[in-house]
Parts: sequence; structure tokens; C-alpha cells
Amino acid sequence: MGETDGPRIAVTRNGPYVVRGGLPIVRRTIVVDEDGESVSWQSGEELPVRESCTVCRCGASDTKPYCDGSHAVIGFDGAETASLEAYENAAVAIEGPRITLMDQVELCADARFCAAKGKAWHLVARDDDAARETVIAESNLCPAGRYTAVEPDGTVHEPALGMQMGLVEDPEAGVSGPLWVQGGVPVTSADGESYPVRNRVTLCRCGKSANKPFCDGTHIEAGFDDGAIRGTETTWW
Repeated sequence: MGETDGPRIAVTRNGPYVVRGGLPIVRRTIVVDEDGESVSWQSGEELPVRESCTVCRCGASDTKPYCDGSHAVIGFDGAETASLEAYENAAVAIEGPRITLMDQVELCADARFCAAKGKAWHLVARDDDAARETVIAESNLCPAGRYTAVEPDGTVHEPALGMQMGLVEDPEAGVSGPLWVQGGVPVTSADGESYPVRNRVTLCRCGKSANKPFCDGTHIEAGFDDGAIRGTETTWW
């Protein structure tokens, strides 16, 4: 298979994401426990697979997740500000006796898995198996890949993810979240530059991120809702 044969995403200048290669799009919901802490993911409805489509990134489309041209009407400024630097170079190492937690804070999509069960960035300092396993589990649940757990021998823990785009829903926060791109789907900028290919990244779809094209958690402050939270989903066609 050639480099351009599989699923891929291209950012357009002040416009939508162009998604090619038949990338599946599935609704993914953050599940919380009795304490309101994020603990797992739930898969929802799957959209019909298209060989190519345009996905809204301004947040204003009436046919979410697809683009309807609203970016031109509202004068959307989609200028990209995210770094092209590789994760392993940009992330900071939080070292512990059993495991190291790598952290690239600007990628945070505020899904809050890392904050459950004692906070992963604190647990990494503990010298026990339970804390180590929690750090690994919570970092693997991070949709943006802000956190990754690394063994002393250099082994990096990554969840097994097939190529997919998830429409994140966050009922606990009462908002819709980013586009969770999984499985190493290539993303290119409007200038044709390639962002580092990663197993998991989150792309902004509320139009408000200061780290475009990636999510920075601003959808919560903005109260972004694609219709799923209030039960009025737009038509998928």
C-alpha cells in the first residue's frame, strides 16, 4: 500500500478537515464512575463510511460532524499554531521508581482520565505495583496522547487502536469534545507540512483551540455541543 492509499486527514486553510481513505467515524463517550471521575470509553453509533468527506472544524456547521460551509459565513480563523516537533522531543519526563510518565501538556484535551484514582502525575512517584499499573492504564486512556507511560528499559505503553475518528462526547462536563483520531492516521497542515504521526491525537472541532489543529480543552469553557448532549443530533448524510 502506498503512503497515500490509506486513511489520511488534511487541514484546509480556515476551512474543514478533508478526510480521505474511508476512515470510520464513531461516537465515543467518556464514562465516569460514581465519583464523577473518567474511567473508560463507550462506543456509540457508527456513521456510514465514506471514501472522502469534509469534517467541520469551525464548530458552526448545522450538519455536524460534516462541513456545510459555515466557516466562510462566520469568517473562521483556523490558523494553525501547533508545533511540528516530534512528541519524544517535546514531552517532559516525570520519572518514578517503577515507571516514567511522558507529558506534552499543550496536547491536553481535558478528558480527565489522568486525574482519577490519585492523579497519574503523583502516582508515578510511588514505588508499588498498584500505582504503576494505574499510571499505565490512565495514560493509555488519554485520547490526545498527552501522557505516555515508559518502562525503565524504554518500552513505551500504547493502547492497540485501529484507524478511526471518534466524535468525543463528555456528558459529565455537558459538552461535546474533540475529534479523537486513532491508529496512526497521517495529518497534514494547510501548508502541506506533516504533523508527527501518532497512535492517538485529538483535533479541535469547536473552533476555539489555541493549539490548532489540535484540541486544548477549550470546548469545555466554550460549552461546545454538536447536538448529541441535548439529544438533537443533526442528520448524517
